[in-house]
Amino acid sequence: MTHRTRRTAAVLSAVLLSAVAAACSGSPGTPGHPAARGTTAPHGTRGTQAAPGTAGKGFTLVASGDVLPHDSIIRAAATGGGGYDFKPMFAGVKDLVSAADLALCHSETVYGEDGGPFTGYPDFTSPPQVAEALKDAGYDGCSTASNHTLDDGADGLKRTLDAFDKVGLRHAGSARTAAEAAAPATYAAGGAKVAHLAYTYDTNGHPLPDGQPWAVNLMRQDKIVADARAARKAGADVVLVSLHWGTEWQTAPDERQLTLGKALTASTRDGRPDIDMILGTHAHIPQAYEKVNGTWIVYGMGDQIAGEMFNDEGERDPRGNYGSLARFTFEPPAAPGQRWRVTRAAYVPQMMDLTAGRVVNLPAALAKDPDHEAYRAAEEAISEAVLSRGAAKDGLTLGK
Repeated sequence: MTHRTRRTAAVLSAVLLSAVAAACSGSPGTPGHPAARGTTAPHGTRGTQAAPGTAGKGFTLVASGDVLPHDSIIRAAATGGGGYDFKPMFAGVKDLVSAADLALCHSETVYGEDGGPFTGYPDFTSPPQVAEALKDAGYDGCSTASNHTLDDGADGLKRTLDAFDKVGLRHAGSARTAAEAAAPATYAAGGAKVAHLAYTYDTNGHPLPDGQPWAVNLMRQDKIVADARAARKAGADVVLVSLHWGTEWQTAPDERQLTLGKALTASTRDGRPDIDMILGTHAHIPQAYEKVNGTWIVYGMGDQIAGEMFNDEGERDPRGNYGSLARFTFEPPAAPGQRWRVTRAAYVPQMMDLTAGRVVNLPAALAKDPDHEAYRAAEEAISEAVLSRGAAKDGLTLGK
């Protein structure tokens, strides 16, 4: 999130392009990365190696929007003595998230040093205890490429990924080494090997760290397709792409989202799509879901955790605390070499209730209190945005 005037990513993209070959030549392992991507991860049976005989087993994916701790959120999580506990904020969606075979979040900010100082907008440095809360809620990993990934330079990026390692979360979109950048986050979910890639449109003008052109994935069509094909070649059955894109406070996807989304979903090799799903963040309000070229695009899931939000006109805007949680069921292909099929598609409206200090699963809350006006208004607004491009006709339903 930013209201500043942004420099374009052209210079950054040029630097990154010149180093793609070097980044891709790194070994698939990641030295000093105890939860190395592409290996098993401790989370019960979720995100681990598939058990023998599960090759024909489907899986359920859950994905959610921006985790954006403003100053007020940081203060609300303070426990005294320099401690922080964000776990209660996720309690309302923990059952839903932890029930999925694979759960992915979007960590928009970077972490500060233990003990702080911690800051909100415009340059965020969040308490590392956010990672503990994400893991406790049931997330297996997060996209970490955003316009705030370099708010505290290479040090902030490293602290964030180190904190992820410590709690057992994987990450996609930012990296500490060239080798790490070249290896996508991979998960075993059901009988599938799932690769997760992530990219951002810009870094708010913060330059890529000297000598680290691979630190953050910038959003370029050629790179996304190349990375997706490399992941497929390495054995991925399903390739998920997270994109930090779009126009803030705009419900409708902008021209770049529409154009890039269409191009990416049309990209194929050997009759099989290179990308199986696109998961969008950044706009801070819910945007549409749409099936394009047979592939689901979630243009924007809105914010999951955020403080009081003000739109471009400087007005308090409750939509900044609305979001949708995407839930898709994948089933194995009908024949070898074909794509894994999405057989169920659902969205679950959620809201950051600033008074209660937690994320609310709106359908579940309204089942208990159908007369809650704020929750009812939020669910209706989220549904209107999510369904605005005709996703219902392709089978998208309201989940619970």
